[in-house]
Amino acid sequence: MAGIQKSPNLIQTVADLEFPGGPIPIDSAFYIDRSPAEARACAEITKPGSLIRIKGPRKMGKSSLMLRIIHAAAERGYRTVNVDFQQADAAVFGSLDKFLRWLCVNVARQLKLEPNLDEFWDEDMGSKVSCTLYFENYLLEQIDSPVVLVLNEVNLVFERANIAQEFLPLLRSWYEQSRHILSWQKLRIVVIHSTEIYIALSLNQSPFNIGLPIKLSEFTAEQVQDLARRYGLNWSDSYPIEQLMNMVGGHPYLVHLALYHLAILLQNRLSGDRDEPGEELGRAELAELLTAAPTHSGIYSDYLQNQSIAIQQQPALASAFQQVVGAKNSVHIEPFIAYKLNSMGLVKLEGNNCSLSCKLYRLYFQEQNLCEDCFSTVGWEELQQENERLLALVNVDELTQIGNRRHFDSCLRAEWKQMARDGSPISLIMCDIDFFKIYNDTYGHQAGDDCLREVAQTIRRALQRSADVAARYGGEEFAVILPQTDAASALLVAEHIRVKVKDLKIFFKPERFDGLPNSVVTISLGIASVVPGQENDAATLVLAADEALYHSKRQGRDRLTMSKVLNFRFAAVN
Repeated sequence: MAGIQKSPNLIQTVADLEFPGGPIPIDSAFYIDRSPAEARACAEITKPGSLIRIKGPRKMGKSSLMLRIIHAAAERGYRTVNVDFQQADAAVFGSLDKFLRWLCVNVARQLKLEPNLDEFWDEDMGSKVSCTLYFENYLLEQIDSPVVLVLNEVNLVFERANIAQEFLPLLRSWYEQSRHILSWQKLRIVVIHSTEIYIALSLNQSPFNIGLPIKLSEFTAEQVQDLARRYGLNWSDSYPIEQLMNMVGGHPYLVHLALYHLAILLQNRLSGDRDEPGEELGRAELAELLTAAPTHSGIYSDYLQNQSIAIQQQPALASAFQQVVGAKNSVHIEPFIAYKLNSMGLVKLEGNNCSLSCKLYRLYFQEQNLCEDCFSTVGWEELQQENERLLALVNVDELTQIGNRRHFDSCLRAEWKQMARDGSPISLIMCDIDFFKIYNDTYGHQAGDDCLREVAQTIRRALQRSADVAARYGGEEFAVILPQTDAASALLVAEHIRVKVKDLKIFFKPERFDGLPNSVVTISLGIASVVPGQENDAATLVLAADEALYHSKRQGRDRLTMSKVLNFRFAAVN
């Protein structure tokens, strides 16, 4: 696709105008091509097995770019499928099985194929394998041309950790299969989302470190100038553009809306005169429009009120956003909340900090007390509940209801610093359920989930002190942080956990694997203990405990091993 094209004056009548709001049509004169990103995206779908990731806050033009990618694919004779997760009923997200079945039926219908889902769905194999076989052996087998699968508003999946932790690694596995399986090369995936992912995934599970990343940015001054010309605003210098961008930045929707209203005002002033507007025409209107912009009588009134209502429905967001509005410089707020505000287009992320996206928001929201409005509608108790819910999304593993990887990383950093200051020891226990994959394949994913929950809660209950932390490290692996705990004490805690898990007596004796030594679920553990100092760091502790864990695995499982890496005496206990 070409880059920016300098257009002549395009507006002849008010009827030529398109009200900004939804995706900009393919044949619109008001679409600004943001190449090279757009050209790269349209070129990428021609590559076998490609994956494109498009990220940007709401109303930044993601859907307009999506239409152009679909159009480019259709022009090449590709089949296209657009799955918008906004259209999914809440019940669809009730379980992974429901979610994947909904996805498969949706794709089949758009490809004009009979779903025939039951022919490929096998409860014993699990929904992820069934979904994969359905795509490979049915959908892709039936279609001769490449298939472009567009997944829109994937951030809605992020908010359901139980779905995201399974579905996102599945997308990655499809991408990886295209590297060596011919049929998967037909599939080209486009993932569109407005927030960062905030669930814990290892690098080998995440689809967000593969494929082509496209991050939609704001319009540049040159692009705003070009768009102004398309609306019939032929300003001879850059001052009006600077005024507009000083108020709304380069936010595509806010810029479009301002230029749309200015074009209407100019057409009304011309009263049917088709002569080229003079240079000064529109400057006074722009000044008036910008003066009223942050008020209830301005052109952004509905947009700003909707943003205000959305913020106030989530008191934790309101409190954080009030803090950003009142700050002179960028401020640090909880990452999950920062991503939420960024997805609404209200703040810009600057490393670990965030600041307001534009002057418009400061002028409008500084006249409001969002927190008072929240208290008047939900009260203190509801505010506390909302805060707890948001914190749970950030720090609690939804399946097992213990800390997640994010919580583990945060606690380990904090305790490491504290123990370094105190000169006290810190211990780490890494735990892994023995033969869990075989258990999961034998008894099904529901039984596997139940097993994970029981083991996680047993580990949590085995800890005696409030300072001790239990977390799900990933998959069937768990971690326990023991501050102010030496090696000998950590061994006792680890042995207590091992015994308690075995005492659950979760039956496990698959007939196809007679070599398995146990008839119940067991765990293996690795322990590392150290006094933090300049010669080591928290990552060293994790590595040492992880290596000890795998020593337990190699020595026969259902046992614990103390690390030798940090110069503590090796011990093995059955």
